[in-house]
Amino acid sequence: MVSFISKNDLIMTKIEWTNKTWQPVHGCTKISEACHHCYAEVMARRLQGNRIKSYEHGFQPTLNPDVLDAPYRWKKPCMVFVCSMGDLFHEDVPFEYIDRVMAVITDNPRHTFQILTKRAERMAAYFSVRAVPCNAWLGVTCESSKYFPRIDYLRSINGATVRFLSCEPLLGNMPEINLDGIDWVIAGGESGASARPTDPQWFCSLRDAVLGTRRVKFFFKQWGTWSEDGVKRSKYANGSVLDGRQWKEMPSVSINNLKQEVL
Repeated sequence: MVSFISKNDLIMTKIEWTNKTWQPVHGCTKISEACHHCYAEVMARRLQGNRIKSYEHGFQPTLNPDVLDAPYRWKKPCMVFVCSMGDLFHEDVPFEYIDRVMAVITDNPRHTFQILTKRAERMAAYFSVRAVPCNAWLGVTCESSKYFPRIDYLRSINGATVRFLSCEPLLGNMPEINLDGIDWVIAGGESGASARPTDPQWFCSLRDAVLGTRRVKFFFKQWGTWSEDGVKRSKYANGSVLDGRQWKEMPSVSINNLKQEVL
């Protein structure tokens, strides 16, 4: 998913909806169905096996203060996925450390920072007494209707420029999803040898819910290991065409940043 560079500074990402990744925290623990086949855990174990010092503890939640200065070195405006290899709002990450991460975000207004968590309640608690940096997008993972409460916590956070959902891997149909206060929805199927199949109707239903708002943007990342016609093959072969077209929409505030960053 990403390439490893020194000091735990992971950049040149292949994640389509961002430009760079930044790992002030890496490692996590499983808390929901989407975690079962975690790509970040596989990558962390691989880096540990390659004796990369910063991953000597594998996927154990780890603070990486030595990379806090990385965004200052990125001169061109870019989209930055924060903690793609972990969860910034994991219970083992002190709020005092998150304060340091937010200070860096605030101090680098030319970049847009995308923060995605499965611990929506803790993120809401953090921002209940702190302002959201204007260049920070806040998102939660919502893989099935079971996790709709995460959206409510996200909605409760005041001052976020963009609130987004990552419905990847999508593991159930969600026609009743409430998108009030949400700006962007990312969807995709699971990849890997143990990937769980998805029903194409789940994606169509979610997309239709997004289109029905006439405001929220929809980004269909991939079919994953299981294709639209139910065949198991490479995620690259399956691609990302849904109902005859690509859906790669982004919130309008992001477009200038994406165009200016050349990978």
